Amino acid sequence: MQAAATISMEQGLGRYLRQIREMPMLQQEDEYMLARRWQEHHDPDAAQQLVASHLRLVAKIAMGYRGYGLPVSDLISEGNIGLMQAVRRFDPDRGFRLATYAMWWIRSTIQEFVIRSWSLVKMGTTGAQKKLFFGLRRAKQAISALEDANLRPEQAQAIAERLGVLPQEVVEMNQRMAGDNSLNAPMADAEMGGAEWQDQLADQAASPEAELIESQETDYRRQALTSALTTLSPRERAIFEARHLREEAATYGELSELHGVSRERVRQIEARAFAKVQSAVLGRPIGASDAPRTDIRRRARSTGPVAMELRAA
Repeated sequence: MQAAATISMEQGLGRYLRQIREMPMLQQEDEYMLARRWQEHHDPDAAQQLVASHLRLVAKIAMGYRGYGLPVSDLISEGNIGLMQAVRRFDPDRGFRLATYAMWWIRSTIQEFVIRSWSLVKMGTTGAQKKLFFGLRRAKQAISALEDANLRPEQAQAIAERLGVLPQEVVEMNQRMAGDNSLNAPMADAEMGGAEWQDQLADQAASPEAELIESQETDYRRQALTSALTTLSPRERAIFEARHLREEAATYGELSELHGVSRERVRQIEARAFAKVQSAVLGRPIGASDAPRTDIRRRARSTGPVAMELRAA
């Protein structure tokens, strides 16, 4: 598995990308059998096939971090390490595809590398700070402020609300990341060949491979969620849908009046329904070690109800 972790300078990034495009994607049944071979027998050939078939996913995710001025080859190499960690820990019997599971490991490894490499950013490693660091560029783009070195108070407030942080934290992070550089300033890294910073902004267009992976993932989650909802009683399902599957979640007070029970009872029913859905999706009882997912409604708004991440963290 170590061969996939590093992109040699002799090979070259362009040649590497061409090679991984030629690697076939695994069918779900083939992926399952290879994962079982690795899990039960630690077959290195099975692990290598699993890694090789997902190198395109790593490259796609790594391209999304080009805007931080780091060599793409380094980003891909770090992402490949995350992919191998995912393969080592992947449990095919949970019912999820490896791509779904590996995305978290790949992104996490790349993000840690970016944070370590950015000398301008002296920040903590809390979840909120990481979210602000990696979400600030996209949030600025959403309000047409991508090229603004200094944010106006109303812009900082809008971004703070979007990312769930304080406006002052947005201003401070923007100053740290902006520095004195212009987007038209040339990059100092010789490997970039005199490119400007604006040339490194991430391309948001999805590749055919990424679109296929997303489509497969969405189809699976739609089926899993639909099946999981059948395990709920009518009242549990009504409360679960009202709290998690609507654009605007119903309040405990509204549901209390609708169902004729106390707010605390509504909260208990919601918690029980959530545990049932999560257990049905995972295909096993929920234990104390499973981290609860409290961000379902936010994810439902951003990716659609059928694409919610109900699996354990």
